[in-house]
Amino acid sequence: MHLSRRTFLALPTGLLAASKTVPVGLELYSVRGELAKDLFGAVRAVAKMGYQAVEFYAPYFGWAPAYAGEVRRLLDDLGLRCHSTHNNAPSFTKTGLPKAIELNRILGAKYIVMASAGSVAGIDGWREVADLLTLAAEQLRPLGMATGFHNHQTEWVQVEGQRPMDMLAANTPEDVALQLDVGNAMEAKADPVAWIRNHPGRIRSMHCKDWSAGQGYRVLFGEGASPWRRIFEAAESTGGIEYYLIEQEGSRFSELETAERCLATWKTMKL
Repeated sequence: MHLSRRTFLALPTGLLAASKTVPVGLELYSVRGELAKDLFGAVRAVAKMGYQAVEFYAPYFGWAPAYAGEVRRLLDDLGLRCHSTHNNAPSFTKTGLPKAIELNRILGAKYIVMASAGSVAGIDGWREVADLLTLAAEQLRPLGMATGFHNHQTEWVQVEGQRPMDMLAANTPEDVALQLDVGNAMEAKADPVAWIRNHPGRIRSMHCKDWSAGQGYRVLFGEGASPWRRIFEAAESTGGIEYYLIEQEGSRFSELETAERCLATWKTMKL
């Protein structure tokens, strides 16, 4: 079907999102043991399974630029994308952010995501986290890059009458992505569907990690308590999702078999 540019731009946001296929990647923490033994071999195995992207987690920050270049060539050869990286506090310091920028640009990543705020004291402490994200966003914006925040359970628990996640969302620019970790939200009894709908355009990526009361995070994707189909619909109609990332903290299977089983379940839901 051919659409004129005017007609295309006039389509509702939800219809536009539904008309495209959102890629799925793997948060490489899921295969951290394999990655530590043989990064190149692990990434090749992930690509062979059919994943379209990967997200490197905090240890990447210790790479030399030349090594990051080797990893980028591997990704290109395999047809994989790296849309984002997971980062600890050093990536957001005055000297650390330029290094993170250099490595992410080599990898082709747009988003430098704060993986955790660490130990935060009181609601004023969370305001400082919001200020740090805002400062990073200002430095990344001219480069065509952005930052984001990845939630754990802590951010859903009220502090002085406010949920830190609400504080962060309200006090950061719209281009700071709110990377939703579904499993962490579910354990904290937050409603992921409501969160997505209340923050249109800001859920640019999502960690598709499941949770159940009986097995915790060792439950496989799709076997826990998360309402995935409603989550996907919200993410693609209003959330502004650009890519999904399957994450598994461990299971009854090996890391690689776990990643493969999760992707197979993904395909039954999405294809």
